[in-house]
Amino acid sequence: MPYFLDSRRKSASTLARAYPGATVIDVTSRGEEPWVRFSPFFAHGGIPIPMSAGTAQSVEGIWQGLKVFEHADVDTTRFTIASMSGLKRTTRKFGPVRGHRAGVTGPDLLSYLDARFAIYLPAYRFVLEHRLTRELQQLRSLADRGPVVLLDYETNGCVDDLSRPLSHASLVIAWLTDAWPVQ
Repeated sequence: MPYFLDSRRKSASTLARAYPGATVIDVTSRGEEPWVRFSPFFAHGGIPIPMSAGTAQSVEGIWQGLKVFEHADVDTTRFTIASMSGLKRTTRKFGPVRGHRAGVTGPDLLSYLDARFAIYLPAYRFVLEHRLTRELQQLRSLADRGPVVLLDYETNGCVDDLSRPLSHASLVIAWLTDAWPVQ
């Protein structure tokens, strides 16, 4: 496989030793253009909110907006945030997470795993299909010439592993290799 996932926290020299001759690309919110566009925090706009009417600016805005805490329900203001900051909602402020709402006005709360499949994956897939076609083609072209390493803060590429946050870079690789996760 020409694509690899690794941690953004590693030094350039460590990555160069591990992947000699590879193109290393940071796809986090700290990455450079155009690669920063792969960040779930990036405001592409017009992203359909799963199980709801309306759209949001970013995937992270959808994920945070539909999160339900012990002391706070859905927060639709997260859908309109067009910067890559101010999106997170924390347990420190709102108490333990109870789940994610199945749509803005839905009566059901989804488990963490079900929310990954029903909210996060469809929203991120939309971005890949409709907002990042040019960038995906650039990655394919780079991979034709040699290995490509995508850097992310998270390196969990298993949707079913709930012990750590899911790596969006792993989803990019899954998309490029026709291995999109299904439930």
